[in-house]
Amino acid sequence: MEKPRADERGIDDYLQTYRELMGFVPPRVQARFDDLRETNPDLLLAQEKVRALVSNPADLDELTVQLMLFAILASRLSDAAKLHGWAARRKGASWAQLQQTLDLAYLFGGQSVANRAPSVLAEIRELEAKHGLPSY
Repeated sequence: MEKPRADERGIDDYLQTYRELMGFVPPRVQARFDDLRETNPDLLLAQEKVRALVSNPADLDELTVQLMLFAILASRLSDAAKLHGWAARRKGASWAQLQQTLDLAYLFGGQSVANRAPSVLAEIRELEAKHGLPSY
């Protein structure tokens, strides 16, 4: 079955994309959906349409996208880095690829990225232990 176009999706369709990507909906994402579904559903749909358009580029595979997002978020010391590292694992990234991505993030994020890298990888291992990897 073909996925609906971004401009035809409803709120629940967008929520499902998180489940497909990560195996669950991250708590802050769920809270944003819950809040905006009630207070400003048009804004929620606009946010998710942009996310869908940008995070699904035609010429990059899903693993590459997730590794790039992992590096960007890690270089910003964002705790969301673990979620995109986890999504990369679900798309087939090895632990070596995750470490090498963190090494690249260090180039632009500095020593703090290197210092935080072991805990980010540990958090990804916890997600893997809790949710398991999909079997393709």
